[in-house]
Amino acid sequence: MQYRALNRILLGSLLALFAGLALTACGGKLRPDSVAAPNIPATFDVTLAADKDGQFEMDGATLSEEDVKGHLRFRRDQNNPAKSVFLKRGEKQKVTERHIAGLARIGLELKVATFLQEKPGEEITEVRTETSAR
Repeated sequence: MQYRALNRILLGSLLALFAGLALTACGGKLRPDSVAAPNIPATFDVTLAADKDGQFEMDGATLSEEDVKGHLRFRRDQNNPAKSVFLKRGEKQKVTERHIAGLARIGLELKVATFLQEKPGEEITEVRTETSAR
């Protein structure tokens, strides 16, 4: 009787070991959702906060995506171009997919580096965009 119990325990342990090894072997192909930006500047040229309806807050003013682009173009025309834009969580609004998509479009169209921090104290990540080869 003891032999069967010991045999079951060993068989169960062996199956658990093989299952763990199989899961470990498959885990090497996984990638994290976001990749930390290696060159995060110490200060950012423009800091935006998330506001309602996919809009942005800058210096107390609520701006749409087009307004932010206009502001960055104006800075470029005044020989004070912004090289980095930082988006953080607003006082009452979380960073949503609309904010991230808008920030990516701003970075792509105006060729500025865009960075994102979804929650205070979290890691700052770069919003990377790729252009299609022409």
